[in-house]
Amino acid sequence: MAKTRQNWTAEPWQDSEMLECTMVIPESDNCATIAFRPPSGAWFDYQPGQFLTLDLPVPGGAVQRTYTISSSPSRPQSLSVTVKARPGSVGGRWLLDQLKPGMRLRAYGPAGQFTFLRHPAAKYLFISAGSGATPLMSMTTWAWDSGEMPDIVYVHAARKPSEILFRRRLEEYASRVPGLQLRFTVEEVDAYAVWPGYHGRLSQIMLGLMAPDYLEREVFCCGPAPFMAAVRDMLESLGFDLARYHEESFDAPALVEVPVEPSPPPGAAQIEFALSGITADCQGDDTVLAVARQAGLNIPSGCQFGLCGTCKVLKREGEVLMVHNGGISEEEIAEGYILACCARPQGLVSVEV
Repeated sequence: MAKTRQNWTAEPWQDSEMLECTMVIPESDNCATIAFRPPSGAWFDYQPGQFLTLDLPVPGGAVQRTYTISSSPSRPQSLSVTVKARPGSVGGRWLLDQLKPGMRLRAYGPAGQFTFLRHPAAKYLFISAGSGATPLMSMTTWAWDSGEMPDIVYVHAARKPSEILFRRRLEEYASRVPGLQLRFTVEEVDAYAVWPGYHGRLSQIMLGLMAPDYLEREVFCCGPAPFMAAVRDMLESLGFDLARYHEESFDAPALVEVPVEPSPPPGAAQIEFALSGITADCQGDDTVLAVARQAGLNIPSGCQFGLCGTCKVLKREGEVLMVHNGGISEEEIAEGYILACCARPQGLVSVEV
């Protein structure tokens, strides 16, 4: 019998090594799962629910986009992202049309704090819509592989049954353990197909039927921003403790009025990029990311409004004004980290770039 060769390395994958595409698996129209491995055979270490940032060589210049990891760290030899190309998509469209097995991409991460490992509970309620299923699929696979399946009610809303992401895999899991209950709802049915599930947009009545004990569950929600806002309002009106509600989105948040301190006069601010040996003058309303790019330096970034956390860098000294949207924790701020996309120098600032 032929022996299989495993190429294990002593260390997990680091984002200093590019990733090689190994498979592109169609999921539905304009949606596919893309599997990656490091050429060295390194293994992956991350938390279920985290994301990667990919450098994409699209026409007109490279762009960086964040994608949630849909695979589980319990299967560490490969890593997958599931990509759905929305109307007007640049990065997603390139991945679906141009990426082929054997091609290599620069990736950064993993990163993110949306994971149920940070919030242990006896019961969970996962709620998703569209491609928001990806982090919840990662968490569900981790739970399945753990050998101790927790109590999960998995709710997913899709346009039609054929667009329910990971449906077959979820049904395989659910058919073999009692702890995973699937609840799907669709807005329209596929032609010539029987649909015995829920029909219509997710509502309070529907949620009560899907998970009668929802008040006892830790809730994780991911999907388009309007969908998550509706779920949040729904739970709040039902008396749910929102301290046990967690969400993930890469959509830009609604603009709100935020008091901003007066900016220092031009030239009063300065950034030292310590690892690169470059010091740049700037204005007090410039971001660290913008100044780095003007100086020819590359800081990986994704959302650019303080949500994804991709542009996190260590501040050695100085003060910054930083209004973010949850992409960095208070513990990380206390350790000296900042988000370059929304950190504005107040005087002399030194960062490890």
